[in-house]
Amino acid sequence: MLKVGVFGVGHLGKFHLNNWKEIREVELVGFYDPNDNMAEQVENQYGLTRFLDADALMELCDAVDIVAPTNHHFELVKKALRKSKHVFVEKPLANTMEEAREIVKLAKEANVKVQVGHVERFNPAYIAASKYNLQPMFIEVHRLAQFNPRGTEVSVILDLMIHDIDIVLAIVKSPVKHISASGVAVMTDTPDIANVRIEFHNGCVANLTCSRISMKQMRKLRIFQKDAYIGIDFLAKKTEIIKLKESSDENVFSFDLETPNGGKKTIAVATPEVKEGNAILMELQSFVEAIAHNKTPSVNEVDGFMAMEVAHQILEKMGQLKVLG
Repeated sequence: MLKVGVFGVGHLGKFHLNNWKEIREVELVGFYDPNDNMAEQVENQYGLTRFLDADALMELCDAVDIVAPTNHHFELVKKALRKSKHVFVEKPLANTMEEAREIVKLAKEANVKVQVGHVERFNPAYIAASKYNLQPMFIEVHRLAQFNPRGTEVSVILDLMIHDIDIVLAIVKSPVKHISASGVAVMTDTPDIANVRIEFHNGCVANLTCSRISMKQMRKLRIFQKDAYIGIDFLAKKTEIIKLKESSDENVFSFDLETPNGGKKTIAVATPEVKEGNAILMELQSFVEAIAHNKTPSVNEVDGFMAMEVAHQILEKMGQLKVLG
């Protein structure tokens, strides 16, 4: 039985608590949160022991789940790694690149599993799309959210766009060549809406638009590659593929398209099966399996570092790094 302690039981922390309780291989030891009102609520609702000392809770655990605000990630992760505890930490990995580098170094020294909470990797729509041969030439991303004061201690880049940065890096698998970025602060002191263009060494280009002051929600990623278009709707959990039909294609809608030289191409439209799935539960289960089977986590500390590195390059282009301190 893997003994787990949860650090931070706010909005997202409660989701984690609910899902940890679904994993049979896990025993929840207790939680740490300095907020007395929040702690009392969790004690009553979950019957969990509250620890007033983070070190005391860590000593009793095999693994820790850090769902505290970003500016507390580094100290908690550092404590855990120095005690050789496995770590699940919410995105972004840390508050600064210096902290992120130190975490990567400490994780290697501690020889434990570290997983970063880039939950969209476990979205059923993305999982369905990732089974296809993705070789993007162009990617278009839109992530729009209604304004919520929660999470505004960081810019929209580190709050929302970092999800898409991680997904794009996982799909493209090529070093970044150039970044162009613009953003505007509307409701907070850091950008609330941003548009970013990332050019990769393999020729792929990704355009990312992100806003946390929209009237409607949207989380869509579109991939354009030779002879195919793949659309992923993270919110509706749907995937669609439009491509040149191959003889092996079955159970797809298709139609013929005349070409300028008088030829004909057959276009196939497919909607792959997207299995039901709870992404948070799946990422926590993946973390437990990585520990149990001594495997590299699906989204490890290096993945988290790389997403942060691109996010900070974007912020630098916007002249926002001084604001972050």
